Formats: sequence, structure tokens, C-alpha cells
Amino acid sequence: MRLPEEFEEKMKKLLKEEFPEYMECYDKPRFYGLRVNTAKISVEEFKKICPFSIRPVPWIENGFYYDGETVVPAKHPYYYAGLYYLQEPSAMTPASRIPIEPGDKVLDVCAAPGGKATELGARLLREGVLVANDLSSSRAKGLLKNIEVFGIGNVLVLSEEPGKLLRYFPEYFDKILIDAPCSGEGMFRKDKRMVKAWEEHGPEFFSNIQRNLILQAAQMLKPGGMLLYSTCTFDSRENEQVIEHLIDVYPEFQIVPMEGYEKFAPGRPELTVSGREELSDTVRIFPHRMEGEGHYLALLKKSKVQGEGEGTLAKSSGKAEVPRELKEFLEDVRTSFEPGRMDVRGERVYYMPEELPYVRGIRFLRTGLLLGEVKKNRFEPSQAFAMYLKKEEYKKTIDMSAEDERIFRYLKGETLEVSDLAGSSEKGWYLVCVDSFPLGWGKLADGTLKNKYLPGWRLCG
Repeated sequence: MRLPEEFEEKMKKLLKEEFPEYMECYDKPRFYGLRVNTAKISVEEFKKICPFSIRPVPWIENGFYYDGETVVPAKHPYYYAGLYYLQEPSAMTPASRIPIEPGDKVLDVCAAPGGKATELGARLLREGVLVANDLSSSRAKGLLKNIEVFGIGNVLVLSEEPGKLLRYFPEYFDKILIDAPCSGEGMFRKDKRMVKAWEEHGPEFFSNIQRNLILQAAQMLKPGGMLLYSTCTFDSRENEQVIEHLIDVYPEFQIVPMEGYEKFAPGRPELTVSGREELSDTVRIFPHRMEGEGHYLALLKKSKVQGEGEGTLAKSSGKAEVPRELKEFLEDVRTSFEPGRMDVRGERVYYMPEELPYVRGIRFLRTGLLLGEVKKNRFEPSQAFAMYLKKEEYKKTIDMSAEDERIFRYLKGETLEVSDLAGSSEKGWYLVCVDSFPLGWGKLADGTLKNKYLPGWRLCG
């Protein structure tokens, strides 16, 4: 593989005697990974039912390698059930190293396509709120789908300039993740197109963007909150020097050592102006040291400055009354929804996260969990609602094995004959499951299931 001469010279200086070994990694194949959705299934249970060979990613509790040359996990029904997300192994690291607790208010600043956001949301366990933002509206649409497949309902999906978010979320978040846009040097082996992109826009271009992003995010973090900054590049201008810039401007931020791994490399203080020794507690991931692509991570905590407040937020006003049709549908749902968190907008009904600020005037793709729509005196539940529920949380279910050919026909949008299946005698809405994991809705009458799987999600081919 041909690499830019300027890049090679920089890596020689950075790696010294390790440089030849680093160059050898370009002759080796990339690694394929998947991350288990622990909000839907435990790691141990997933290992028992996984239909193809996997081996653990040693520094990620719920991460596994698979052979991307021989298997296609994205075509299996378990993928459509949201049991796992396909993700490069090193890219799993940032979300695994920020300590999310249920109930936290969490911001993913540059969230598309959703690899980090889905892990953050899964670890919230339906409590608190995940604000997932991406400036690109087209990329944010893919982000929304991945979040809904994972069954995450306590979410706001936005497509905004991070600077604009600051007006609505001053010192609001407990945890913030910035997987910053970068020059992509760590991904050259995985995607050769990144080399051309690097030649067009290198580290100097991105470092200015990154410095602005981290300062904006800093102002949205509560005192006592934690921020994780990451890139997939090697250049110190995008890594240690960005962290140095943050601490220079906001000295209340302190670098926190994160959970280690023997093959992580320390940050490089000597590549900054200040030479702060604590920068060695940040982490570099090199592809010649471990089975993953290149990354950089820094975990920081914001201390409380004398006299500093925690900001005040205007709360949203009261919600509309819950429609009768929805109340009737919820009689078959075995998990509670607080009426005060329902938000009715036209025909659509949303279930909102708790303690939100008043956020009119920014570009939303989703606010809360879309429960469904009220149409002509009936309620039609959404695809997102199906993915949010667990099998035991809905009264009427149709459960098929992953080996049942009807599962694939369901995912393609076909009508099914299901009179042979247990529990399929009463007409009405059914939660369709594969091996007890929900996939979507169907409407049953006389043993025939009318397919309600969302058309835009259907399996092709």
C-alpha cells in the first residue's frame, strides 16, 4: 500500500524503532468486530446462541471478532433484532471507557453512524437521556435507525451545530463523548480511500474543528461530569494538543486515567508545548501492537470552580392528554408509561425522557420514543416501540426460530400463515419475535399475519 511520504516520515519520528513493525501491519488483513447489545442480551447468553464463530476482543467486555471473509452477520435475524452492532474493534474503546450510569444525561456530539451512541444508550438501561447529535442530516437518519434497532427510547436525535446546542444545554450533561472528525490516519489499512482524503484535508484542517468542538462540549458538561475525547488518527495536533488546549482554556478539567490494557500505548506529552506529564494518562492504540486500527482517547473530569453554578434550564410545558386509542393499546403492554411524559403531536405520540430543557428551534430527527400514530379511531404502534419492548412486556406474541423460513419472509415484508404457532388464535396486534427477541409488529386475523414490519428496514434479496 502506498502511503504519503510526509505521513511516513512523521510516523518514523513518532514510532522510532517500532516503525518497521508498524509498516508490516499494512500487509495484514483488517479485523472485523461486533459488539453485543447488553440491554437486550447478556454476553454469556449471546455466546450460547451466536450462529457463527466468534472470539473475544480482550479489552472490550462485550466485543468479539468474527471472520468477515466467510460470514455476513448483517444478514442474520439476530442483527435485525438488535442483538449486536458491527463495529471495528478499536472503535469500541471510547464508549467502553466513559463510565455511564443508568440515569445519566449523556451527549454524543458527533454520533453517526451510531457505534458509540448505541453502546451509551444500552448502558443507560432506559433511565436518564441520550442526546445523539450529528451535523449531517443524512448521516443522522442512519444514526436514528441504529438507535431504534437497539431499542433505545430515552433519546433525542439531533442534527445541529454543536455550538447551537450550548444555548439549550448549559452545564446539563453528566457525561459527554466526542468522537471527533479527524484526518483518519488510523483507518488507512481499513479503508484505503482515507489516504486520498488525508491528502485533501490533513491534521491542520481538523485540529481547528476539534479545538472548537471540545470547548463547546466543555461548557455543556456539569461540574463533576466526565468527558471522553477520541479520534482515529495519530497526529498530536489532533490528539494531545487538543487536550492541552482544553486545559489551557478551562483549567478546571483534569485528565483521568482510564481502564487500561497491556497493549495500550501512553499519550505523548513531549509532543505538546506544555509537556504536561498527565498527558501520558491518555491512550494511543497502534495497529502493530494490538488487533485493531489506530485510535486516541482522553478521559477528563470537570471539577467545580469556586462560585460556579450548575445552570438553570427552562422546563418544557405540560403535555397533551393521552389518546383513548393509545390507552386501550397499552392494556396489553406489561411495562408502565407515565402519562405526564407522553407528548402528542398531531397523530403521533412520543414518550419523552425525563427532565428535559425546553428545546424548540433546533433540528430534531426524534424526540423520545415514538410509540405510534392515532389514525381514524385506532392506534398503530411504531417499529421503534416494537424494538423497545421485551417479549415478556407484551401480551400477544408470535415467536419463531431463527431457522424458520418465515422469519426471513417476515423481514422481507410478506404476509405469513401462522395458525400452527402457539398463542396465535386471538386477532389483533402481535409482537413478532425471533427466539424470544422482538423484530416488529404484525396484525393477526384467521391465522394469517398481516406484515407490519417497517418498509424502510426490510431485508432485500
